[in-house]
Amino acid sequence: MLTVKNINQYYGGSHILRDVSLEAHLGKVTVLLGRNGVGKTTLLKSLMGLVPIKTGTIEFDGKQIQNATPYERARAGIGFVPQGREIFARLTVEENLAMGLACKSARTPVPGELYELFPVLRQMLHRRGGDLSGGQQQQLAIARALAAQPKLLILDEPTEGIQPSIIKDIGRVIRMLADRGDMAILLVEQYYDFASALADDYLVMERGEFIARGLGKDMQANRVRQLVAI
Repeated sequence: MLTVKNINQYYGGSHILRDVSLEAHLGKVTVLLGRNGVGKTTLLKSLMGLVPIKTGTIEFDGKQIQNATPYERARAGIGFVPQGREIFARLTVEENLAMGLACKSARTPVPGELYELFPVLRQMLHRRGGDLSGGQQQQLAIARALAAQPKLLILDEPTEGIQPSIIKDIGRVIRMLADRGDMAILLVEQYYDFASALADDYLVMERGEFIARGLGKDMQANRVRQLVAI
């Protein structure tokens, strides 16, 4: 579903991403791990077109998209849950979900499935996003990205600042979405136990390049925890 080949990205004179290549497949969770400041978020922003790449290619669903705008990538079927959630605090839950349909026609309804995945959202439909707890906001951010029924879901540290019970709920939803087989998931995460429990494939980034990759079931044997320990 997603094939990234040898992308390079710079901030000023700093070489941030160095010949980065990866793949994300339908029905699988690809986990990207690494310490703070190694380029993980920059990579995700590059995939979404929020920052330009200098060289390399990004292919999604058989088409090269490295020159596409962010809204064109969203319309093509990429959903993005940014670090920090970035919901609209003054809009209601219902209005936030509707924003996830901005790339669809005006009459497209919010999928009822979202309320099955995250029942708390139905209960708080008319509450403003800024009045939700951090965990509820994260569920809203994920639901907003899912509203347009993407083929690729990209999540940037969804467990950050979230209580354990909601982390379990989010993990359950991610696994269920992958197991359906019609979506690829790229998950950036620092919480090793959460990442290893979900990973079908893993990547470890250090200083803008991948230093390890493999199957999720091999993470313990390959001492991945030690690679990302602070």
